[in-house]
Amino acid sequence: MWRGILVFLLLAISTVAADAQRRQINPIPFSHEPCSVLDYRPCTPYYCSPLEHGPCIPEIDYPYGQNLQLTIESVPAEADRAKYRKPDHDLDTIGDLFAELRTCWSPPPDNARAGMQMAVRFSFNKAGGMIGPPQLTYATAGVPADTGTTYLNAINSSLKACLPLKFTSGLGGALAGRPIAIRYVDNRELGK
Repeated sequence: MWRGILVFLLLAISTVAADAQRRQINPIPFSHEPCSVLDYRPCTPYYCSPLEHGPCIPEIDYPYGQNLQLTIESVPAEADRAKYRKPDHDLDTIGDLFAELRTCWSPPPDNARAGMQMAVRFSFNKAGGMIGPPQLTYATAGVPADTGTTYLNAINSSLKACLPLKFTSGLGGALAGRPIAIRYVDNRELGK
């Protein structure tokens, strides 16, 4: 009888150890290896319904988040100059869109303030037009109202001058209705 109990304990311990070894997570980022009941190597866990057909692949963290955010400086740093070049083709990627939006910005020549920051949020339609006017979400505190109005008018006129943007059908469909937040930073040396 003791021999039977000992064999049972050894089998239980080996099953638990094998099960723990199977549940390891794949340390390789962006791995597309879904877990399987019969899989003994590390894999990426997934959550699916038993009613879904085919393997389930988890969401992947892409370099651009779900919220499309962009910072545009009036005078870009030397290392960022390439990001401020207008694409010579239809916009096909988020990087192309951001480059196009950077080239659109022209800060106000008068009633400007050094260090002024303003953020707006808006969306595009499939055809590259804007859905409604940009909504102000942030402005530097302590700025006179006329200066804020000057910057908001400059943002609106800069965006309108670039519209409609020429999206490829893929990018237009992916961006349609998704909010885009842009933070404008006036880092010019004014008054010199």
